[in-house]
Amino acid sequence: MDHLDSVVQGIQVALQPGNLVFVALGVFIGTLIGVLPGLGPTATIALLLPLTYVLEPATAIILLAGIYYGSVYGGTITSVLLRIPGEASSVVTTFDGYPMAQQGRAGPALGIAAVGSFAGGMTATVVLVLLAPMLAGVALSFGPPEYTLIALTGILLVAWMGNVSVGRALVAAGLGLMLATVGLDPISGEPRFTFESTSMLAGLDFIPIAMGLFGLGEVLYNIDKSPTGTKIKHKIGRIWPTRSDFQQAGPSLARGTVLGSLLGLLPGGGSVVSSMSSYVVEKRRAKDPSRFGKGAIEGVAGPEAASNAGSTTAFVPLLTLGIPPNVVLALLYGALLIQGITPGPTLMTDRPEVFWGVIASMF
Repeated sequence: MDHLDSVVQGIQVALQPGNLVFVALGVFIGTLIGVLPGLGPTATIALLLPLTYVLEPATAIILLAGIYYGSVYGGTITSVLLRIPGEASSVVTTFDGYPMAQQGRAGPALGIAAVGSFAGGMTATVVLVLLAPMLAGVALSFGPPEYTLIALTGILLVAWMGNVSVGRALVAAGLGLMLATVGLDPISGEPRFTFESTSMLAGLDFIPIAMGLFGLGEVLYNIDKSPTGTKIKHKIGRIWPTRSDFQQAGPSLARGTVLGSLLGLLPGGGSVVSSMSSYVVEKRRAKDPSRFGKGAIEGVAGPEAASNAGSTTAFVPLLTLGIPPNVVLALLYGALLIQGITPGPTLMTDRPEVFWGVIASMF
């Protein structure tokens, strides 16, 4: 009964008029950011982190989460119409979405992407509802050995998935750990790396670091880059795909949803890995792989379903174990810490309005 009461409390939080406005605002901003090449959800969330100071915890996370899963679909629009991926996970959509637009089928391409996004996101949210309490219950039995193993696993994943050599990735991870030790030792109270500065006793503030690293850095990097694309000459007609389109893309939607839901649970997963993996699977399963890259609707449906499913189930390790699987959710993790909330197995019992409110907002 206590668990049911927590769920009801979360639903009530999500249905509050103010939170409905913020989730709609977040999705709108996210979709807009997805359409604009170069900025992306990481820089946007980093720049908006200061807003979390003046919002309630559940409202702040609902807004930022809305930006995240709004941007996943927003990048599809320019990927199909201009061959300019507005977001990293939308790169795969350009392979077949843009050729469909050149053939005068931009409408069905956008339509099947929307259907795939909806199907993948809704299914993955159901998976999130079912898996999160189970995983949180298991995590409650974790002790120092288990958390040490998780920390070591995270560091090794940084080295394994980095774009540089393993040695350089480990050095970067070590530098991050060193920066995390700045301030007072939580056990002895001794100052560490403060250089006798009283302002450093509280440690490094997450917001300026995130804004400088992900926000301003990305803006300055893209300020002189002019993305180029080729505008299609055909008018966008019918948006809703035909019955034949659904018959052709239906299995791809199902496979993409399942694959994305599974990959989103893994550290380093999320929408990018899910969409790329789905495209590879669809191309290998196709009777005629040569169709891909020339306007195959399965090449749009599968990756779009997978990217939205992966971006949703990525919240499972964040909310239940306190492990952000990717950079965007690491920023959401920081936003929760700013509010005095530590994501982990006790979040569901200590702050049910945040835990279930965020999940309910996804629906």
